[in-house]
Amino acid sequence: MIARRTLLGAGLALPAIAPALSQSAEWPSRPIRFIVPFPPAGSTDVMTRIYGEQLQARLGQSIVVENRPGAGGNIGMDAVAKAPADGYTFGMATIGQFSINQFLYSRMPWDIDRDFIAVALTYELPNVVVVSSAHCPARTLQEFIAWARDRPQGISYGSPGVGTTAHLSGGLFASRLKLNAEHVPFRGAAQITPAMLSGDLTCAIDNLASYIPIIQEGRMRAFAVTGAERWPSLPDLPTMAEAGMPDFVITSWAALVAPAGTPKVAVDRMNAALKAVAEDPAVQRRSLQAGTKLLWSTPEGAVERGKRERPMWQEAVRITGARAD
Repeated sequence: MIARRTLLGAGLALPAIAPALSQSAEWPSRPIRFIVPFPPAGSTDVMTRIYGEQLQARLGQSIVVENRPGAGGNIGMDAVAKAPADGYTFGMATIGQFSINQFLYSRMPWDIDRDFIAVALTYELPNVVVVSSAHCPARTLQEFIAWARDRPQGISYGSPGVGTTAHLSGGLFASRLKLNAEHVPFRGAAQITPAMLSGDLTCAIDNLASYIPIIQEGRMRAFAVTGAERWPSLPDLPTMAEAGMPDFVITSWAALVAPAGTPKVAVDRMNAALKAVAEDPAVQRRSLQAGTKLLWSTPEGAVERGKRERPMWQEAVRITGARAD
């Protein structure tokens, strides 16, 4: 998870929602609610608050950030789907809600294509293959693969939970390389890190943002990032393709969505404001340094990305046997 202190520095005070104004008033005429389907202080929460902070000045209204965690984001997204479609409630949906959860859960309370309007892509962050520098002698990804294959007891890989991109990335990695690998779920990077540093856990393919400081300190060794390009703050770290493993481009990403039926004027103006934030050099630098890249797209672009990535994640769920019911 992205450390709150890294990106915020200070808490973002957001006032309560004001009484509803006339639907005929020019949008936005009152505060806007952003629902985060995950707990406070995680990457989705922090990035939503950064956007909220930036959008307030651009839209001239307060952004009220509300956390509704649970069930892999399903509870918060259900709250968005059932909110009035008046342009004053949005949700920060991640790759999990767009492309993964429908394969993890036998029953879903909402449908991403039916119950929401996509506004724009907002950010992405790659995963990184990391090990403890003190407990793994490998210096490159190929050396790590050879070392892992020679271990009679196999290897273990950690993740923040079943069905996360870290879990599914690790499963795909082990499957493609035919490694004997055991998945060990944790509650987050804060628990994965000490397990690796103590030698109880072999590796992780987890969100880069959670590991940049400890990689830079040298206590963890990174072999590759799963993005299509090298990461700006770690320019010497190769991509998976450069490290000898092509066709392994995986990033976690998010997009702002609204309830189906939300007025076009609200979607269009919010999309334009998100574009202005993503193109602000100072905000982009702030995010890149912490391991997150701001994105922007048309509403259609966000929908297309979600649909394009579903087959890969469906296969990953099948390979790992992940279930979240």
